Amino acid sequence: MRIALFEPDIAANTGTIIRLGACLNVAIDIIEPCGFPFGDASLKRAGLDYLPRANVTRHASWSAFRPTATGRIILATTKAASPYTTLAYRPDDTLLFGRESAGVTEEVAAAADEKVRIPLSQGMRSLNVAVAAAMILSEALRQTGAFGESH
Repeated sequence: MRIALFEPDIAANTGTIIRLGACLNVAIDIIEPCGFPFGDASLKRAGLDYLPRANVTRHASWSAFRPTATGRIILATTKAASPYTTLAYRPDDTLLFGRESAGVTEEVAAAADEKVRIPLSQGMRSLNVAVAAAMILSEALRQTGAFGESH
């Protein structure tokens, strides 16, 4: 299981997701360009001392990332028809999350093998990307029996 962040905008969210990956032993892919300097202080503040323990791979672009992805790419998007809890996750899935400001491009969305959404109360647009990543990742790890395992 992996988490991929497509052109993240907010350092604090990225740091939080990197910390999530470190704590749950899940690799993180950062698909650049980022909307902040990668070594930004807020990234370090959110990631605390977990950053050195995280398995983070940076990719210069979507086209640089795509050939490295193994397994399915599962895109989290408000435009998906299926709730994230209905998908049968696999251990080699990559959970893909888009920019906080704009999601992913049409090219990236078209490349996803599956698309899932988090059902929200009527009138609500979206959750914070780090919260969404934690929710979907925990369901994927629960289904695959991978909580607390080395990956």
